[in-house]
Amino acid sequence: MDHDGARQDANELLTVGEMSSRTGVAVSALHYYETLGLIAAERTAGNQRRYPRHMLRRVALIAVAKRLGIPLADVQDAFAEVPLDRRPSQSDWERASRRWKTTLEQRRQAIEKLENELTGCIGCGCLSMKACSLLNPDDELAKTGQGARRVPM
Repeated sequence: MDHDGARQDANELLTVGEMSSRTGVAVSALHYYETLGLIAAERTAGNQRRYPRHMLRRVALIAVAKRLGIPLADVQDAFAEVPLDRRPSQSDWERASRRWKTTLEQRRQAIEKLENELTGCIGCGCLSMKACSLLNPDDELAKTGQGARRVPM
């Protein structure tokens, strides 16, 4: 449906195969994204999927997120207020962008913290892990006794 509630012009709708071809995303992934509510399709009288052209942008952004290792749950959160039933406006995408930017900034900070901890851990050289906040937070392994605990026997 378009923003006035009328059905999309058939020329503005893409088959699942066309959508896959245009985006490089597998048909099975498109179906999966649809079950998650990330994208939406109309159905023909024969129950075939037809995607509005504006879904191309959503699928492209999902593909970028996937390449960057961003969980689909984060994508769902970013897209939460971007309408599925009509072509999103510029302000819809700007809101999503701000929301996503906040999530990405939090991920960046977490990665930097991990990097700093890991660098310290590698450089430390301690084998007891008594003070290691990365692999042995609060010295939890001390409760299990002496000796190596992380080395499989």
